[in-house]
Amino acid sequence: MAKTPDISPAPQPRRSHPNAKDDLRDRARELRAQGWTYNQIQAELGCSKSSVSLWVRDLPKPELMTPSEQARRASRKRWDKELALRDVQRQQTKAAASSEVGTLSDRELLFVGAALYWAEGTKDKPYARREDVLFINSDPGVIRLYLAWLRLLDVDPDRLRYRLMIHITADPDAAKRYWADLVGVDPATFQKTTLKQHNPKTVRKNVGEDYRGCLVIRVLQGADLYRRIEGWWCGIVSSAT
Repeated sequence: MAKTPDISPAPQPRRSHPNAKDDLRDRARELRAQGWTYNQIQAELGCSKSSVSLWVRDLPKPELMTPSEQARRASRKRWDKELALRDVQRQQTKAAASSEVGTLSDRELLFVGAALYWAEGTKDKPYARREDVLFINSDPGVIRLYLAWLRLLDVDPDRLRYRLMIHITADPDAAKRYWADLVGVDPATFQKTTLKQHNPKTVRKNVGEDYRGCLVIRVLQGADLYRRIEGWWCGIVSSAT
């Protein structure tokens, strides 16, 4: 007689359920890595000290700190969280303000550029007649805006001359390449760099890798343009006041 094949279902693997203490264990290891003691972790998580020891015993033992040092570290951690929250709020405020601007009209850009030049560009004086259009700044955003304004005024790019002004302790070549790339010209077209001598008595803050000096932009044959800029500025002031 033929043997009946066994068609009973194959045994299913036992499902593993997450341990209820997995979250506690992960949190305990996180706190231990931050320098917490067994007693502190036990008090924080409400679990036994033996469990804490089992969960974190493979982690390095934190350095012993005096109560004052512990207080300072705890205070610093709270302050870091506060700073992080403030930074989020700061970025949200900036983003909201940025969205309020929208697209500048040519008329708006005209006035913004005139005010920008009057704040940062060279100006004619009764005791020193110089109707030149010379602009100096270290902010890439300001430089981009100024060049957009010159394009609005149909200033031929061939009339622009660029020069770097930077402290002698920095990297002039790297800075020149940076500015040349920003404005879209060959670094070789830059005029001779103006090097500022280092004064050991002056405590400078602009010494990091992002320090690239100032870019000087001159518009050749700019007397007529300068007179128009001054006229626009006077009109802005008169209208506002």
